[in-house]
Amino acid sequence: MRIPLIPLVSGVLASLLLTGTAGAGALEQNGPVPTGKSAQTNNPIYRSGQFEIKTCEEQPVKPDDLDAARVYLEFVVDCLNTSWRDQMSKAKLPFSKPAFVTTSRTGVPTGCGRFPKGAQAVYCPLNKKITFLLDPGILSQATELFLFEVIAHEYGHHVQQLSGIMSSFNTRKYRSQKAYLAEVRKIELQAECLSGAFIGSVWRSLDRVESDFTYVVEAAYDTASHGKSKNIAYWVKRGFDTESPNACNTFSAPKSKVS
Repeated sequence: MRIPLIPLVSGVLASLLLTGTAGAGALEQNGPVPTGKSAQTNNPIYRSGQFEIKTCEEQPVKPDDLDAARVYLEFVVDCLNTSWRDQMSKAKLPFSKPAFVTTSRTGVPTGCGRFPKGAQAVYCPLNKKITFLLDPGILSQATELFLFEVIAHEYGHHVQQLSGIMSSFNTRKYRSQKAYLAEVRKIELQAECLSGAFIGSVWRSLDRVESDFTYVVEAAYDTASHGKSKNIAYWVKRGFDTESPNACNTFSAPKSKVS
């Protein structure tokens, strides 16, 4: 039995959502970006069908090798760029690549403040940048699927930004912390689903066994911002099984599935 060596809620399956407005970037323009509540509940990304690109090449990686982990992540980001460019085109939504950097310590600038303690990776909408913390915890399990899942989750936030979902979230006013967290969970659980959809779409090209996926899914536990562990597992698996963002409309889901 594999025993997780890192605090998974504050690390692998949990990331920190940093709010902001859209930043500058070279867009491949398709159609208009939806706004308002409909951007969340009736987004074109939900009608884009399955991912058509089914391959992603994992690079060799071994525990405690920072340089190998960085190269590994860069290749996965390339896969994500290719798959999501195609998906956004089908949805007639604009596409641009996110910036991507790794760090070995917290406190570095991200564009939305400094990298916080307790996060494994963060996405900043202001500059559309993913910052990934390669610390001893995740490096010790580099051969597991954690690196792959976390970067796919953060890329899900980039998709939310490009498609108007995150902007709709950021421009709304919330009456209470409880109401705010309820919406944060929908954002985060959707990113989990989008991550699962991508992983499912390329799964057969990876040299993996089913337990590699279930190990990562079962590592989650309850947090106020990401929801109950059973709901994290539900949305990751829902995306994985369908291989499509069509399954990821957390904004129209029953409260029980986004708690």
